[in-house]
Amino acid sequence: MKNNKISVTSNNIFPIIKRFLYSDQDIFLRELVSNATDAIIKLKTISKIENLDNIIDDQLFIKIILDKEKRKIIITDNGIGMNKEEIKKYINQIAFSGAEEFIKKYKKNTSSIIGHFGLGFYSSFMVSSKVTILTQSYKKNSKSIFWSCEGTPTFVMNDVDKVDRGTKITLYINKDNSEFLEYNRVLKLLQKYCKFVPVPIFFGLKNESNINKKSINNTHPSWTKSPTILKEKDYINFHKELYPHQLDDPLFWIHLNIDHPFNLTGILFFPKIGNKIDLQKDKIHLYQNQIYITDNLEGIVPDFLGLLRGVIDSPDIPLNVSRSHLQSDKSVKNISKYITRKVSDKLYSIFNNNRDDFNKKWNDIKIIVEYGMISNDKFFDKSINFFLFYTTDNEYFILKELKEKIEVNQRNKDGKIVILYSSNKESQYSSIKESSDKGYKVLLLDSPLSIHIIQKLEFFDKNISFVRVDSDHIDKLIISKVQKNQLIIVSEEEKKILKNYIINNTFVKSYNLSVKLENLSHKDNPFIIVIPEFSRRMEDINYSFGKNLFNNGEENKYKLIVNVNHIIIIKILKETSKEKINNMIKNGVNLALLSKNLLYGKNLDIFVSEKIKELC
Repeated sequence: MKNNKISVTSNNIFPIIKRFLYSDQDIFLRELVSNATDAIIKLKTISKIENLDNIIDDQLFIKIILDKEKRKIIITDNGIGMNKEEIKKYINQIAFSGAEEFIKKYKKNTSSIIGHFGLGFYSSFMVSSKVTILTQSYKKNSKSIFWSCEGTPTFVMNDVDKVDRGTKITLYINKDNSEFLEYNRVLKLLQKYCKFVPVPIFFGLKNESNINKKSINNTHPSWTKSPTILKEKDYINFHKELYPHQLDDPLFWIHLNIDHPFNLTGILFFPKIGNKIDLQKDKIHLYQNQIYITDNLEGIVPDFLGLLRGVIDSPDIPLNVSRSHLQSDKSVKNISKYITRKVSDKLYSIFNNNRDDFNKKWNDIKIIVEYGMISNDKFFDKSINFFLFYTTDNEYFILKELKEKIEVNQRNKDGKIVILYSSNKESQYSSIKESSDKGYKVLLLDSPLSIHIIQKLEFFDKNISFVRVDSDHIDKLIISKVQKNQLIIVSEEEKKILKNYIINNTFVKSYNLSVKLENLSHKDNPFIIVIPEFSRRMEDINYSFGKNLFNNGEENKYKLIVNVNHIIIIKILKETSKEKINNMIKNGVNLALLSKNLLYGKNLDIFVSEKIKELC
């Protein structure tokens, strides 16, 4: 028995492999199954090209046996196998990639070859004190080879008695990694990395009688099939297979399939999102030729599509040597653009073909569209044609339709179209009702991204202005229709006296309210509390970013509008008792606070109306 040296540039290659090359120990199983899959696919490729159908008349398989007693994991395939020269080239010379050479030789027929680096096999030494290989090449007259190494540059290689075609790799698990001798631990790894490997995988304990009866993987997942043969139930069942703990079915899906200028297949599912942004749960999975790689798709899938679920499979996505991280290049950017375009095209297609169905699903997907519009200009340009606005009267409009509906009646003093909106129907009830009674449309914009989408839309269309319905009196937001003969004339001197009364009122001072006198209808309340649109937007932006980007302090956050045309205000001006004046102001402002839900968070519209009548 002769000892030989592995051809490496450094004697420290094994510590490097164990500590730095691979990010997770458990990927050794992925790498070895990938190699076994390659061996079988290579055999299929060669048999077609060289008319060797007779060599694969048996079932092709990968078998994984766990021998806990002897601390072994045995991985066997009946693929192409290796002869002595191939062992020397692909095993003894670390980082000489067998897949790389094979692709050059059979480049027109190798779309399913997985390995590219020649280092996958050596990941087994992260968990093993010793690794052996027993292999027999498909080539006639080749001898069976035994190879053994204990994690040092020294190895043993010998000819042995003839064995069946293929390769058997035995890992002798070291004491620090006993977890990989547990059946459920290994099964979980196989289900994670090898659930959709295109070759049947059989797994079991040593001497288990039924190990060959049923494979543990789905060799033909839905994304590998033509969309023309798949039905709705097939997609829903595949979603359940991907996410077995997810109770809700997807709303709809996009089947990806392109072979030029890059190869990519996959299925993306739209879940019910609502107003919750969760980028951590049920991510999209990246596969290469049906081998799971990662769920970190930064660069391939735009951030906003990280809210989707599903699978992307592409052999053209460049990875680092351990296949644990993506490498950015032109092809990755093109794939990202393609996926973004397919998503926008799908949404626009549903919108055009079934508007009612799209309306019903809108509230569950709108945050995905909003996120995309904010972060991706190309997506914005397409989605503006199907982005829906939902009114408090349960109507749906795209921007073009909404403008046509309100452009005559809803304009401000600068001539811009005023788009009124509410962020909460219950707490802003009185302002919504006041606006609706005047015939105005009020949108419901209640997602955490609403403030950002408003800013984006106003930049896109300079002729519109979004204003929250409670940011001022409605007759100030939209050109007032109040007739002059309805107004009671209050002199400038009386206004100064009135403002002085209110500013110096102890109750008003305690809320730090800025005060503005307005000539409103006598039907409007005497005191109205608002948060001006600009101040409120700054507050919303601060909240969405989780920090105070615009620190203007709390001073004058709320504005108190005094309706000098109301009978209560006239009574205040005529009253001579300072105590009664202060009580009337206090009661009136208190009712204003109640009506705007700044005290108790509950709509008290009817109560406030009754109390104002009592004050009158």
